[in-house]
Formats: sequence, structure tokens, C-alpha cells
Amino acid sequence: MKFEWIDRGSPTSVPGFLAAGVTAGFKRSGAPDFAMITSEEPETNFAGVFTSCTFAAAPVQLCRQRVLHSPFLRAVIINSGNANACTGAQGMAAAERSCEIAAAALGIVPGEVAVASTGRIGVQMDLSLIEKGVALAVPALAADGGNDAARAIMTTDTVPKAAALKVEIDGRTVTLGAMTKGSGMIAPKLTAPHATMLCVITTDAGISNAALLPILADNAKDSFNRITIDGDMSTNDTVLVLANGRSGVEIRPGTPEAETFAAALLALMRDLARKMVMDGEGATKFVEIRVLHARSVEDAKLAAEAVGNSALCKTAWFGNDPNWGRVVAALGYSGAKFDPGKCDIYFGSIPVVKDGGDAGTPEEQLLDTVRQREFTITCDFHEGDGEYWVWASDISYDYVKINADYHT
Repeated sequence: MKFEWIDRGSPTSVPGFLAAGVTAGFKRSGAPDFAMITSEEPETNFAGVFTSCTFAAAPVQLCRQRVLHSPFLRAVIINSGNANACTGAQGMAAAERSCEIAAAALGIVPGEVAVASTGRIGVQMDLSLIEKGVALAVPALAADGGNDAARAIMTTDTVPKAAALKVEIDGRTVTLGAMTKGSGMIAPKLTAPHATMLCVITTDAGISNAALLPILADNAKDSFNRITIDGDMSTNDTVLVLANGRSGVEIRPGTPEAETFAAALLALMRDLARKMVMDGEGATKFVEIRVLHARSVEDAKLAAEAVGNSALCKTAWFGNDPNWGRVVAALGYSGAKFDPGKCDIYFGSIPVVKDGGDAGTPEEQLLDTVRQREFTITCDFHEGDGEYWVWASDISYDYVKINADYHT
């Protein structure tokens, strides 16, 4: 399927959406730290998926209620610097008050505003900063403000992450745009409705909340839920999709148009997921782990995730060390059921394990592969039709420095 990717695409590449990124004072550095995205259409449908962490942050809890009870969503506000997680009843009240402040400034009802937060856990929200952010963001809202918003939600990210594409559906053009943040504490397990990763996606397709949610949930399983930087799930992971219908294209479940829309949305989500792994905290490598011919998809998933999350594998990748023994160990403790005597493993296209033993490839031949910025590890169990892949980064000295100094 062909998509037309938009140069410097963002959420505001989609007609009818405005955004802004401003400095409210959440960050000591004075960098932008408050973002707002709004829809000009009064009846903008939406859906969301969120972290499955038991310690879900107050904004996540509030957004879940929006998905369950609000018919439309007109605005999303995001602060970078305070997670508003593990803050109890006071934190929930602050999340609700944040929506009220934004709604009053925009002339809409609080139930049409969603809030997301990222930053330090356990710190109560300073609502004066929300008030300042809203006061600055509303007059700054612009049709070219999407990339400013993407920059404002960054924490340890080194680059803003945004994208947009166009696709033809039923003879007309539908546009999808998005921004995301996340480079550490990334191993999303998003559930609906119930990667820190925060993501806001916009589209001018017309689609009901009920039809949009399962598409988003399925696509999350094949994009954000396939990435891991450090194996740590956040308290704040949030993905929201807003659909304003301005294109005039209606997406109905079970139709070819729905299939095309879902494929376009998946392409956008995977692009953002890839950007997150490439910008992982201190990352120098992007590694795809593929498990083939497992007894089941679940066995393949267990095996791929074990390799992708292994600290020993990750440090070997950073050191350009083709130590396949660490991959074997991770597969063995993964919980996947397989016959090790049938297992083959490849680094790139080069065999390192054959029938469960050393393939006899000299390490010198593997060095060119593991020194690359991107490479693939393939594990073939030769037992069934189950397949699964994961995108992972390495762990470097810089990852330790970033996270050792995060609070201090």
C-alpha cells in the first residue's frame, strides 16, 4: 500500500488541527515544556490506549474515563517535567483542574479535554504552571505548530519525533499526523481502554469512537508494544487518536476503507515506534529480534522479548561483541517451549547457531554485522508457524549516566 509521507509532518499537517509548544516553567532549563493540540471541529471523535502499569498516573486514570464516557475530544494538553504519578487524590484533582483551566480558555467543556504528563514521579502538580502554560499556548495555537508541540513534550529525548502521511481512500485524500516522545522507561504494554511514551495522533477521517478504538488497540500491539529500550514500563504511557472528519471520508467497520485506514495508521505508528528506539537513551544500536517457526505466537513473543530485554545482550551489542551465547541463554530462560536441538540463530544473514550448537562461523565474520547501527538477530525454532518480532536498543555508558543523574 502506497502512502505519501509529508515533509516535516506533524499533528497539524492534518487540516483542522492546531498546536503550540511553550515554556511554562516545568523544566529548570527553560526549554519548552507545555504542549496543546486542539481540533477546530466541534465533534471530534477519539480513542485512547494506556499503560497497563498498576501505578497508573492521574492523567492516565482521567483519560481512561474520557474514553469511556466522553463522546468527543477537542483538546489535549501535555506537560513535560512532572508525571503527576503516585500523587493520590490531590493528583487526580490536579489533573481534573488542568482540564478545567484549558477548557475555560478554549471555550469548551472540561470533558472535551484530555491531559497527559511526563517527568518525575511522586511530585504534586503546581497548577500555576498549568495556568501559565495554557495562557501562553492558546494565543500561540497555529496550523504549523505541530513540531513546536513535539519539541515541548521531550524529556531525555534528543530530537523531537513527529510524522504525517496521506493516503487515498474512496477516491479522496485522508491525512494522518502524529507526535510522540520517549527514549527511556520504554517497554509499553498498552491496553484499551482499560511505549514514558506519550503519543497524540490526528486524522481528518470520519470514524466513530467505537470503530476507532479496536483499530488503535490492534495497531498498538504491532507497533508500540513491540519496542523496548530498557524493559521498564512507565506509569504514564498514553496514546490518543483524534478524528475530526474534515476530509468527508467515513470509515465504517468491516469495509475496505477501514482496512486502508488501519494500514495507514499502523504505518504511522510504526514510524514513530522506530524513531523512539533509534533515540533511546544513550542508544548506539537498533536491533530487530525475529523469532520464526515457533510452536505458537506466544512462544515466539516470549523468546523475542527475552532477547530484546536482556541486559547482557544489550551490553554486548554496545560493545560490538558477537556473543551469541547470551542470546541462547535468553531464549532458554524466556519460558518459550521449543526443542533447543532444532534451533538456528543468525546475526544478519550469517549463521551463529545450527541445530542448537555452534555453527562454526569465525567471530571475525560477525564483527561487520554487530558494528552496524542497525542489524537483525533471527532465531528459527523449526517447530511451527508462530512468529514475532521486537525492536530493541543497546545499553551504553550514557544510558547509565542519564538515569543515574535523572533526579539530581
